[in-house]
Formats: sequence, structure tokens, C-alpha cells
Amino acid sequence: MKLRVTPAAIAWFEEEWGLEKGKHVRFFARYGGSSTVQDGFSLGVAVEEPRDAALGTEVNGILFYVEKDDIWYLNEKNMTVDFDAKKNEIMYDFS
Repeated sequence: MKLRVTPAAIAWFEEEWGLEKGKHVRFFARYGGSSTVQDGFSLGVAVEEPRDAALGTEVNGILFYVEKDDIWYLNEKNMTVDFDAKKNEIMYDFS
């Protein structure tokens, strides 16, 4: 499994959330919603320190990660975080 964050998504996080070097972005499973990888669950996002990261990537000094307790959500797939300019929102691709 790999976690990839595109340059467009990084720029969005930096601009919209004011993220800078030394910050951490956690992707986590949350009950409700829908996704292409887990029925009845969706992906949440928070700025918080990692406790036990199982998967991560660092870009521009910002760590994007998934905790060990939430790694099941990916269902052994790679995750790409991207930005959709037409919808003006973050999107996820699982392959």
C-alpha cells in the first residue's frame, strides 16, 4: 500500500488550511457516508499529531498519514489524494 498526495492537493491544503512545514494531516475511517472501498464508511481528515502511523508520506515538510487503527479502510489498496478544481474539493482514488 502507498499513500500519494498530488501537488494540486498539497497546494490546496497549504492554502485552505494554512498548513506549513511541521504539520500533520491524518486520514481516518469514519462511520457513515460512502466510498468505493468500504460500504457505510467515508474518509475523514484532521490536522493532528500521529500516534501510531501505519502509512504516510511527507511533502513540503507536511506528513500525510493513516493510523494503524484505520489502515483496514484502504482494503490493501493504494490511495491517491488529489484536488478537483471544477468541484473545488479534495478527491480520493483507490487503486
